[in-house]
Amino acid sequence: MKSRDTNTSDSGHDTGSGRHVPRLYLDAPLRAGEQIALEKSQAHRLVTVMRRREGDNVIVFNGRDGEFETTLSNVTKKAARLDITGLLRSQGEPQQLTLAFAPLKHARLDYVAQKAAELGVAAIQPVITAHTNSPRFNADKFRANVIEGTEQCGVLWVADVREPLPLAKFLQSVPGNETLVHCDEAAPVANPVVALRNVAMPVTVLIGPEGGFSGDERAALRDHPRARAVSLGPRIMRADTAAVAALSLVQTICGDWRKGSSSE
Repeated sequence: MKSRDTNTSDSGHDTGSGRHVPRLYLDAPLRAGEQIALEKSQAHRLVTVMRRREGDNVIVFNGRDGEFETTLSNVTKKAARLDITGLLRSQGEPQQLTLAFAPLKHARLDYVAQKAAELGVAAIQPVITAHTNSPRFNADKFRANVIEGTEQCGVLWVADVREPLPLAKFLQSVPGNETLVHCDEAAPVANPVVALRNVAMPVTVLIGPEGGFSGDERAALRDHPRARAVSLGPRIMRADTAAVAALSLVQTICGDWRKGSSSE
């Protein structure tokens, strides 16, 4: 059984009595009545970093079986156990929202991973373009940041982090029923709300590199049968900011923000 140690992030839920309940991702089957022996790093995080003690509650999820309440037990300096006491939320299907983006420098890459998780994407696809300035992509580190964001925001699924694809192959891989929303300051419809008015899930949001798409790439996007150009307003945004802005637009206009539910 494995879990991601996410440094000192005290992610979880407030019980309403002022007591914060940690929320952890566990890569293990979850079922009421089971007992899970924590790895040393997990026990350290809960007991030393978060200062949790025997009998305290911990919320756990694995992206497959739902979300469960557990009780911390058998606590020592180097080990601890979680006793699963009951199901809190059943596992639902993630919404059909994908983020595709050209990899960025490390600190900003971490930001994109966490914010994409918080904004409810189901999959993340790195795309290599002509102007991508950081073609190396550490999928394991990126996924760890996705998990950290997922722990904090209460989402039940963990976004699927895919291997990078060249832009041309990525464009070929977009399913026929999916709308490809890409950011373009020269979009034919200046108002993004109007541009997205008739769009429904599934949606992939494509964010280009800091240097923008090349002329050939812009032409390929214009010719793509499922592409929808969207303007993000009069200001030039960094790529990581554009990702948050574009995902927020899609969620507001055709995603689970419009429904007023968490879709979990």
